Amino acid sequence: MITPKYEYVSINRKNIDGKRHYCTPDGAALPSVTTILDRTKPMEERVALDNWKKRVGREKAQTITTEAANRGTRMHTYLEKYIETGQHSERPSNPFAWPSHAMAQTIIDQGMPAVDEAWGVEVPMYFPNLYAGTTDCVGVHNGSAAIMDFKQSNKPKKEEWIANYKLQLVAYALAHNEVYGTDIHKGVILMCVKPGLDDQHNIVSPPQYQEFILEGEEFDKWEQEWWKRLESYYLAVS
Repeated sequence: MITPKYEYVSINRKNIDGKRHYCTPDGAALPSVTTILDRTKPMEERVALDNWKKRVGREKAQTITTEAANRGTRMHTYLEKYIETGQHSERPSNPFAWPSHAMAQTIIDQGMPAVDEAWGVEVPMYFPNLYAGTTDCVGVHNGSAAIMDFKQSNKPKKEEWIANYKLQLVAYALAHNEVYGTDIHKGVILMCVKPGLDDQHNIVSPPQYQEFILEGEEFDKWEQEWWKRLESYYLAVS
């Protein structure tokens, strides 16, 4: 399914003081988009996260977070292979992977038909001298060039809960435009909510698909917010 259009350059990850950075072709070690967003997270988000950990218990919170991360990693792997080969893998024997497999299938069925072209998956991105990262997919969505990210969720998301996802899309679009001379002003979040499971890990209720599209004036608004967050980051570390 991949239609190569640009020669994407690999960039290597590097931890600096426990934070993810990327070594770009010019030799710079740039902070990742997620590192910047974490460092500049609004206080109300920090308080809400801490209150949630206290409410469910910090050990339980860590378990939930780890399970979600593992589920998301598997789902991304299935989707990456689908985009590369055009075929979805058969359901694995490992029951812990079944939810991810079903979630990937849901995105394939309900989200991927709108993807006209995929120029690359797990695409390394960097804006020279400022930031770097990796986006899930770059290509064409319903006729428009777009940055596309695959997300998993434990429960359905409201639009007001996904500010960081929108900032990620904008950051990657700006980086792609800067390095490859494109004019991408659209981002798409293809999200799947985990299915319901019984005690034997069998799926008893199907995954739920959600899609959020960022374009037009809303894209411009979040672009300005990203520049503010980026400036705030560099003021804090200077």
